[in-house]
Amino acid sequence: MTNLITEIIGWFGMFLILLAYFLLIKTKMSENSKSYHIMNLIGGISIAINALSNNAYPPAALNIVWSIIAIYSIIKGLKIFK
Repeated sequence: MTNLITEIIGWFGMFLILLAYFLLIKTKMSENSKSYHIMNLIGGISIAINALSNNAYPPAALNIVWSIIAIYSIIKGLKIFK
């Protein structure tokens, strides 16, 4: 059951990242929008969870870094960093 849950989490994350990118290229979302970065953050965390549960460390590391970048972008959007 746990394996099924992590698979669903991973597919959900993949869907969110691709949806964010699709909306970006269709100009329905801005690269500076909080929604875009939140979708990337949730997607990256979701894929990292799936990858870690499958001992797939390179995609886990990629998505952890992806999530950190999204967090930075969200904070930067809040004008904490200039």
